[in-house]
Amino acid sequence: MSFNFDHLADHIVSIQNTLSANAVHAVNLSLTARNWLIGWYIVEYEQNGEDRAQYGEALLKNLAKRINMRGLGERRLYEFRQLYNAYPQLSEQVFPFVLKISKKEILRMPSAISSEGADSPILRSASAISAPIALESWQTPTNKLFSSLPASHLLLLSNINEPLKRAFYEHEAIAGCWTYKELDRQISSLYYERMGLSKNKQLLHQKALSKTPLQPHDIIRDPVTLEFLQLPEQAAYTETKLETAILNNLQQFLLEMGNGFCFEARQKRILIDNDYFKADLIFYHRILKCHLIVELKTDRFRHEYASQLNMYLNYYRHEVMQPDDNPPVGLLLCTDYGKTTVQYATEGLSDNLFVSKYRLQLPSEEDIEKFLDDRR
Repeated sequence: MSFNFDHLADHIVSIQNTLSANAVHAVNLSLTARNWLIGWYIVEYEQNGEDRAQYGEALLKNLAKRINMRGLGERRLYEFRQLYNAYPQLSEQVFPFVLKISKKEILRMPSAISSEGADSPILRSASAISAPIALESWQTPTNKLFSSLPASHLLLLSNINEPLKRAFYEHEAIAGCWTYKELDRQISSLYYERMGLSKNKQLLHQKALSKTPLQPHDIIRDPVTLEFLQLPEQAAYTETKLETAILNNLQQFLLEMGNGFCFEARQKRILIDNDYFKADLIFYHRILKCHLIVELKTDRFRHEYASQLNMYLNYYRHEVMQPDDNPPVGLLLCTDYGKTTVQYATEGLSDNLFVSKYRLQLPSEEDIEKFLDDRR
């Protein structure tokens, strides 16, 4: 085999990138297996340990003190136990993985190694629960949980007690390739609740399995959280400043909006008769196959804002829309609105015109409590 210098350099870069990525993935799988397995051991001990009553609620504190290893403090042990309780189904991935890379002794309690050998209760238990666990159709397959979500993501997700809500974030994190920071932000900003899926299990099921196409109302969030712009809540700012801040943080804005948005234009000039107008932000949604026109307002909703945006929608429908496009969608972002005012101002206009308010800060703990109390 002969190749030139450029080929040599290209091959080395390819090998470096591929095998480095594989190494990182292998390390992550080991971390997930370690975390889950430690959690499993702790739960097994709490249920079957001969001297468990001696430690009681102080078990994790005493255990961390006895182990005395960095990274295995009381808080971490608590998180590992929580991980196991949230994801018992990971047994079918973790046990085969561990047995491939280590000796069977890792799956035996210390006392069982010498007294019962290969027939120890802990090994029999491992064999029994490593069999596939029946999942609901909306739950994430265990192989995707194990291979597609980093260990840090799984620890964060295990804090969510509702299986359906947890499955929603699993699906979105995998589909959107979210970083830990992005996942944490979406959970903190009530992404699940704002999407309105908490009340409709069937809708989440359909979306998770991609059986039904998205509709315009599925992609519009209310409110839209823009705390990443770092604009003070009460500061005086112009629409141009707001628009510039969004474009300077376009990646975070697209994450907030959801999957499928592609930025197309800013201050798009529109000529109607002899007058020029400017639409603030134009996106194209690759899943809906339509344009999204975003108008930004720094005050409360007014009826003339809806009329202006509706004109832009009609222009795009007649002048820009391609034969294989769907009708454009309009989103009016304002600081607040009255529901009745919006209803009367938009009746008779395009069904694809939406009004949402935006927040410049994530909701406070009190806001979240009120949000949840209002829905009980």
